[in-house]
Amino acid sequence: QVQLVESGGGSVQAGGSLRLACQASGYTRCMSWFRQAPGNEREGVAAICSGSPYYGASPKGRFTISQDSAKNIMYLQMNRLKPEDTAIYYCAAENTDGSLLSPKTWNAWGQGTQVTVSS
Repeated sequence: QVQLVESGGGSVQAGGSLRLACQASGYTRCMSWFRQAPGNEREGVAAICSGSPYYGASPKGRFTISQDSAKNIMYLQMNRLKPEDTAIYYCAAENTDGSLLSPKTWNAWGQGTQVTVSS
């Protein structure tokens, strides 16, 4: 199973930006970002497969997912951050059935990185 390590989380004010990174221990064709706020279910933010991006409803044009396949790294550029973006962000790999924004279809998960946006 591929190992995943997220980085880049932190605290910013509303309107600010952060870039998250997820380093995979090996090649994986599809990767994704999820987030989970306290009391909420894990939510699909974005996914990327062979360079093709897919986005959930929440980013709404503010987030950009990208992938450096040569280095096995996935990024999530988050702009115009809002307090409601506050959550632990997880990367995932090894999708099982093509439902890219469902947390149930990924086998490998990182430990998560905290993103806190203050108003």
